[in-house]
Amino acid sequence: MGKLDKEIEKRMLARKTVSQMNRHIAKLDEQKKVYIDAAKRAVRQGLKAQYDLAVSGLKMTISQQKKAHEMLLNFEITSQMRDMSQMTTEFLRGMGSLSKEMFKLTNEKEFAKVQKEFERAMASSEQQTLHMEMFLDQNKSTFASASGNPENVSDAELEKLISEQVIGDEIGSDSIDKELDAIRNKLKG
Repeated sequence: MGKLDKEIEKRMLARKTVSQMNRHIAKLDEQKKVYIDAAKRAVRQGLKAQYDLAVSGLKMTISQQKKAHEMLLNFEITSQMRDMSQMTTEFLRGMGSLSKEMFKLTNEKEFAKVQKEFERAMASSEQQTLHMEMFLDQNKSTFASASGNPENVSDAELEKLISEQVIGDEIGSDSIDKELDAIRNKLKG
């Protein structure tokens, strides 16, 4: 397998990963709708335990979705950074090769000094690329440990979301609105 084939394979893997992450986010959107509908039914029927269960599921789903969006953005940014680093490395290699050819054409001592400085700069750039790769590898564990924490979704945020859905479904029916208010007051009391 040639260098070009490996690069094509890496790019295809990156696209596949982004596609899978987007599908996962869409599935979580559907799951949110299921929990919201369950919470609305529980409010209408005055079932506090089922409401609490639906809110708990919704909270976990929203937390997972936020993490998935965060991971997708980090993946896309990291992919762009890798492309830029690769392009920079190729540029520096090309410049190094050009510099060597130019050195052969001239015997000036100044040019030899510039060549040495350029080679040091190129080595430094490669070192920076290695540091970037190590940094990204270390961040994988950070993402993994943070993905299971649903506490970044507040109860107020969830109740507002569910209330808006309930109210939106019931517009135009004053008697049902009054019943919902009575049920909410019972749940709070």
